[in-house]
Amino acid sequence: MFLNSRLPVLPRPAWWGGAMLAMALGLALQGDAGRVVDRLFASAIETLRQTRGDRPPTTLPDFHVRVEAKAVDGVARNLSGLAWDAQRGQLWSVINEPPQLLALSTDGEVLARYPLDGFHDVEGVAWLGDDLLLLVEERKQALVVVRVPDHPGQVLPRRQQRALTLALGDGGNQGFEGVAYDRDGDRLFVVKEHSPRKLYEIRGLRASLEGRLDVEVIDREAWIANKFVARDFSSVEYDTRSGHVILLSDTSRLVLELDAAGEFVGFQPLAGGFAGLREHVPQAEGMTFDERGNLYVVSEPNLFYAFRPD
Repeated sequence: MFLNSRLPVLPRPAWWGGAMLAMALGLALQGDAGRVVDRLFASAIETLRQTRGDRPPTTLPDFHVRVEAKAVDGVARNLSGLAWDAQRGQLWSVINEPPQLLALSTDGEVLARYPLDGFHDVEGVAWLGDDLLLLVEERKQALVVVRVPDHPGQVLPRRQQRALTLALGDGGNQGFEGVAYDRDGDRLFVVKEHSPRKLYEIRGLRASLEGRLDVEVIDREAWIANKFVARDFSSVEYDTRSGHVILLSDTSRLVLELDAAGEFVGFQPLAGGFAGLREHVPQAEGMTFDERGNLYVVSEPNLFYAFRPD
């Protein structure tokens, strides 16, 4: 990418930067990769950077890739979802076919595999703390709570788990795609990929697990209505350090950051030429952060990425 050959940047509103970024990404995705596209992309990023000068501090600093496109051992395809387990210092990911839960190191090495018996179309995972994980079944729009397995290879049967099924909209293969958990606020954030894109906030999960039926589902449409640079949402993350919500768009190859009021405050491109990436992240399906601010991403078919704050 020719990032040093910048077009003149005049003061413009945030929507202009977003429009240029959407145009550049659209051209790049159609295979029209050349100097014009590179310059347009660079100018759009610079415009967006200027719009966030008076915003709250961003969770997304400039990143640099540390592990790029590492093929996860023993996984051929369908790698999806990612969560950081602060208690164990490791990552959790899922495979939707055949259904499996994976424990991964911060270098993308497989630590353990756990078959998911009776699960269907598992797309997302979140760490709830207290030895609990939450798995997302896309087509059923079900959020299934499971205990962290005791030993490698342990089978996790679906029929024995507690689940919350929302069945919002038509579901199908355009249902829930990713999930994140705010432990302090007992809030889940769930994204629907497209047709239409959706972001839901679900309050009271832990209270309900403890026997108090007190679940509230909030449609955060206002938070995403003007985020047209993100053509879909493949994952969501909650950053405990800032209280911000982070959205991943695999089609637009972007990570977007929203503050506690749903306002745009930061971004990270996942296209080749940014963050030291040699090639585009092909189909980013999951992301998470550790407590040091390192960013981890998994992509179809079986690729792992790790980024450090630069």
